[in-house]
Amino acid sequence: MKKQDFKSLSKDELIQKDKTLKDELFKLNQQRYAGRVEKPHMFGLVKRDIARIQTLLGAKGKSL
Repeated sequence: MKKQDFKSLSKDELIQKDKTLKDELFKLNQQRYAGRVEKPHMFGLVKRDIARIQTLLGAKGKSL
């Protein structure tokens, strides 16, 4: 997702999205250790989205 897409979400929605992305990353890591990753490029994309959400949560936490 783009940064602008995340900016439009509320704090609760960002927290929920963060949890789902962390679950997805966990599943990708399980596939990695099992030796059958179909989309290895997803590691970087998911990690980048988690970082974007964490940054926005930090900014929203300071402004509230």
